[in-house]
Amino acid sequence: MGFFSKIKETLVGKSAKQNDKYVAGLDKSNTSFSSKINELAARYREIDDDYFEELENILIMSDVGVNMVMTIVDEIKKEVRLQNIKDPKEINEIIIDKMFVIYANDSYMTTKINYDSEDLTVILMIGVNGAGKTTTIAKLAHMMLNEGKTVMVAAGDTFRAGAIDQLDVWAKRLGIECIKGKEGGDPSSVVFDALKRAKENNVDVLICDTAGRLQNKVNLMNELEKMNRIIKRVVPQGPQETLLVIDATTGQNGVSQAQEFSKITNITGLVLTKMDGTAKGGIVLSIKDALNIPVKFVGLGEQMDDLQEFDLEQYIYGLCKGLLEK
Repeated sequence: MGFFSKIKETLVGKSAKQNDKYVAGLDKSNTSFSSKINELAARYREIDDDYFEELENILIMSDVGVNMVMTIVDEIKKEVRLQNIKDPKEINEIIIDKMFVIYANDSYMTTKINYDSEDLTVILMIGVNGAGKTTTIAKLAHMMLNEGKTVMVAAGDTFRAGAIDQLDVWAKRLGIECIKGKEGGDPSSVVFDALKRAKENNVDVLICDTAGRLQNKVNLMNELEKMNRIIKRVVPQGPQETLLVIDATTGQNGVSQAQEFSKITNITGLVLTKMDGTAKGGIVLSIKDALNIPVKFVGLGEQMDDLQEFDLEQYIYGLCKGLLEK
């Protein structure tokens, strides 16, 4: 059974509330993507090279990576030949199937946080300024508190004006401790103090903010290396996660950021923020194509519980809902 055929049956067993969040959060992406594919099918009476060229353009304009677009379209062409499909309207199912299968194949697909049951779990949050890193830290802490974990945060972005106060305000709202230093101070010393405090208090998870000055790559790399060394001195298995936060509305710029950060440090997962604010939901596929790093969470709105664990089936469903209903 193909993904198109089984998706509704599969999603019945999932949380209806979460389904609604994915559908609502990806509404802009779905409306844009589905309407363009449906308009394309309506304009062509038969499948030819011009149809496939337009399909490629739609996928590229939806922020699916160029290499992945070529792979998807090549796979669709094979299916069209094998099944002897003539009507463009019959291709919708194949498009959805191929997007799902190509993302899922040969991938390290885990979306779970690598919690350490024996020691403090340390999570480094990285990303450029403006990507929504501080808000994401708060939402992640909120999620973990709801799971019954004790959480502490470290204001390791000492360079961006207001970053320390912003994180401190979120921590107070959540009722958790925020370890901070002076603006312009040494970020690694803040992390060290936070590690000591978290260990002393038997905290389950320490989430560390970091600077996002990607334009100064050498300094940023040195700072992250220093932080990693300090963490490993106190928590030998840490950091258990290094999560890169990317603003989904920046499209291919976000992919470039991921590529640059992956040269600096070992990224264990991605968080895509502002998915509800973009009409180009293909960025998830684009990042998979470029880096093969798992997307662990997606931001689907402004509320605290709008940070959702990434679910490929629900993502494809949210992105292609308008095609599924045809």
